[in-house]
Parts: sequence; structure tokens; C-alpha cells
Amino acid sequence: MPKKTSDKLTICALGGVGEIGKNMYVIQYANDIVVIDCGLKFPDEEMLGVDIVIPDITYLVENRDKVRGIVLTHGHEDHIGGLPYVLKQLSVPVYGTRLTLGLVEGKLKEAGILGETKRVLINGDSEIRMGSLTVSFFRTNHSIPDSVGVCVETPEGLVVHTGDFKFDQTPVNEQYADLHKMAEIGKRGVIALLSDSTNAERPGFTGSERIVGEALREAFQQAEQRVVVATFASNVHRVQQVIDACHATNRKLAIAGRSMVNVVTVASELGYLNVPDGMIIEPEEVSKLPANRVAILSTGSQGEPMSALTRMARSSHKKLDILPGDTVIIAATPIPGNERYVGRTVDELYRLGANVIYGGSVSGIHVSGHGSQEDLKLMLNIMKPKYFIPIHGEYRMLRHHGILAEKTGVEKENIFMIDIGDTVEIQNGVARKGAKIPGGNVLIDGLGVGDVGNIVLRDRKLLSQDGILVVVMTLSKQEGRILSGPDIISRGFVYVRESEGLLDEANKLVSSTLAKLMTENVNEWASLKTHVKDTLGRFLYEKTKRRPMILPIIMEV
Repeated sequence: MPKKTSDKLTICALGGVGEIGKNMYVIQYANDIVVIDCGLKFPDEEMLGVDIVIPDITYLVENRDKVRGIVLTHGHEDHIGGLPYVLKQLSVPVYGTRLTLGLVEGKLKEAGILGETKRVLINGDSEIRMGSLTVSFFRTNHSIPDSVGVCVETPEGLVVHTGDFKFDQTPVNEQYADLHKMAEIGKRGVIALLSDSTNAERPGFTGSERIVGEALREAFQQAEQRVVVATFASNVHRVQQVIDACHATNRKLAIAGRSMVNVVTVASELGYLNVPDGMIIEPEEVSKLPANRVAILSTGSQGEPMSALTRMARSSHKKLDILPGDTVIIAATPIPGNERYVGRTVDELYRLGANVIYGGSVSGIHVSGHGSQEDLKLMLNIMKPKYFIPIHGEYRMLRHHGILAEKTGVEKENIFMIDIGDTVEIQNGVARKGAKIPGGNVLIDGLGVGDVGNIVLRDRKLLSQDGILVVVMTLSKQEGRILSGPDIISRGFVYVRESEGLLDEANKLVSSTLAKLMTENVNEWASLKTHVKDTLGRFLYEKTKRRPMILPIIMEV
């Protein structure tokens, strides 16, 4: 039993709960903060024009002298993608395994902060002192090598963050999960467990990656012409299995897509990929080889508009095209929300005469990197936590995971469903919901970080729905009358040539509104603009049932 103290242990999520992506978790005891992961997510459909979304780190910036470092569980974008932006505001050491740091270095180099970022290499046996906290690691299985779970030893007891995991008993790369170490941690007593909820709705165990290798080899053997495989660039095990299938069927391999080239380069240099000499060829060489002696590995398994596969499907790729009779394998399941894009790409591939193998687990060419219900129960039973916080998933997934925890013996009142910014405080072995800390989304559009907020998005939404109307007029200060205008410019609202009558009426309305205001001696710009906006807005809505953005521009001479 920990001794009575006024200090408390605080656990909170700055991202990764109630959503898939931008994982970032904070574990704090007294004046020491350890941050686990720092990811990004892709924008929702209503975030018009936004490129990526990262967590709001206001709390960490305010407490920067307490942050001891950022610990990374593995090298996926939703766990490391936010680093280039966060490290510019928060200069702290970054801890990760060999492949994870290899992928991070490329990102930091691009952002120009590689030199000033301290990077510390860890492995499954490392132990790091961070003030009053001691951080250790355990190896897990996931769809990228070198994945680890994190164990933080605090004066209140052990806090375990599983990272993304599944239990693969026959892993492709011989990197077995360290079950012994997990069991030892469980024996020592876990005060709180934070566990991956991605597949909490899916019954059974998640299949082994090895199954995919067999399905791929079979598809390669049956293909009479070229084979194109699209998968997540970061799934190094899957890439290795494509290389093995090429080797077995005596094919050369071309790589398409920036992120794929990048991951294959880093993973090969660090020895995570075993590529036979002379197998990799340039995309330009594909057309020079017999169709049954070549394969293409590409990005675009999610139907992303600018990815290599989508461009090939639309015949707009500069170097590669799809020919009738080619076999295209999409070795991934669509992320929720991307189904439409994937469906569109599959349609376009069929139109070009390709044979398409898709549909993930049904066709055997994809298994998830996340544990299903039985894997999650096994983790809960190994760790036997007093308190449980489901993370890494949308709300329904977290809820399902909570129900699983109950079934394994965690008391219902000890399961905390948290949103971004919620804190769980543990003091003298007792947990409760604590005060909320700032949390939310920081939107990145181009080079601007956080300069696009809710108001800008609202304006973009308005513009995208009903367009804009600019009203320009010149007033005489002395005489209090309109000298020129009003001129009305329409963009995205109505086609001017076909709506002359409407715009003439609008013109007259603005003129009479202004004249009326002038006679009443209203000459404040702000009130003139507001009156014009309101009157014109009402009129246009009556006539068209649309609400364009109205922008009055008044000049005084």
C-alpha cells in the first residue's frame, strides 16, 4: 500500500479517445510529466481545406519545465506524425525503438529540427528514470516492427500503456511479444491500464500476419500478367511478404508512392527488410519487362486522391499504368470514412480491365494489426489492473472495451471512459475524475499551424455552400450621398448573366437602404455595413432560399 501523500498521479488524453488518430497521453506525478506518443489524424470531411490535425498541447507548453520527454510506442503516423509540429514548441527528448526513431528522423530532418532534438534509442529491456517516474518497456506485436508497450512506475503503482497490439503467435519477423515480461508486470500489480480499443467490437482473436503471406503468394502464382499491391507503407511485415512473393514467382519489384519509397529505404537500411539483390527496379523499367515478370508495390490502399494507385486507376500516373488482365491487390481494410474512396478506385480499376482482389479479411490478403476481443481480454487478464481506461478508438469502441473489462473482473466503477482533456486522478490508491485541462484540435493548413480556427472553417463552409456576394460603393463624406455604385460582384452564388434581374433589384435595395440611413444621419461604417448585410441577406433568402456570404465594402471620399 503506498504511503499517504498529498501528491497525486494524473492520467489524461490529449488525443486518441473518441477518435481514431492523433494519439497523445499524459502521465503526471507531482512535478514530472511523461508524454506517450504524439500523433496526427487526417481531417474530417467538414474541415474544408485542412491538411492534418494535431493535438492541442497548451497544457504541456504551460508546464514545459515538468515535461521529462516523449516516449513513442511505434512508428505509425497516428503516433509520431505530430512530432515535427510539437517539438517546435516543446523542446524535449524523444525516446523510441530503432525503426521508430529511423522514421522520426526523416520527419525531423524535413522540418529542419533534427539537430536540436535529443533522440534516445530504447529497446524492450530499457529502463529510464524521469524524475520520480521510471519508464520501462515490453515488446508487442503490431503491423510495424519494433512496437512496444510502456510501463510507468509511479509512487502510486504501475501505469501500463499497451501501445497498439495483438497477440500474434507466429509473427513474420520472429519478433515475439514478451508475454513473460507482461505477466511479471501484472504480478507486481497494475494500478491503471490504458489499452488499445480499435477492434473491441470484433469477436475472436485477430489472425496472424503469416496467413497473408500465403494468400499473397497464391495470388502472385495465379496472376498471368503484372501484379500491383497497394498497402499501408508503414506495414513493413506486409512489404516483406510482397518481396517474398516476388522472389518465389521470380518477379522484379517497382515501388510507387513517396511514403512507400521512404519506408522501404529506412527499413532496408536498418535491416528490417530483407530484399534480394537486383529485385528492386525503377518505375520507368516496368514497361520494358515481360508482364509476368514484374510487380508494383504502391501506396493508395485507402483510395487517397493523390496516391500512386489512384493515379494509376485514373490513368494519370506519369510512369505507370494499369493494363487489361493486370491483377491489383488492395491489402488493407478501408479506415471508417474511406469506404467511398476505396470503392471509387476499385470501380476505376475494373473499368481498365484489371482483376481486383480487395475486401481485406474476406479474401485473406489482410489481417489487422490490432487485437480483437479475445486478445484484449487476454491483455486484461495478464495485467489484472485495478483501474481501466480504454483508449485508441471511437466512443463505441471504448464502450465495448469497457464491457470486456467488466467481464474479466474489473469493477464497473473502476472503468473510466474519458474524452480529450478529461483527467483521472489517483491519490493513495483511490481514483476519481479530476479537473479538465485544455484539449482539442489544432488544424494545419499548408504551412500555417493553428491559424485556421472554427470561425475560418465556418466561413469556408458558408462559401462552399452558397458562395459570396461583394457589394462595393463610394460615399461622399461632405454631402452624405452615394457617389458611385453599389456594384455587386457574385462568386459561387448565381451566374451573373442569367440573374441580371435579381442583381438589379438587389442593387436598388442597397441604394435605397443607404439613402435612408444617410437621411437619418447614420454614418458609422459598422452600422452601414450591418444594415446592408441584413437587408440584402433577407431579400436574397426570400428570392433564392440561399444565404451567400455578403461582404459590403464602403469607401469614403
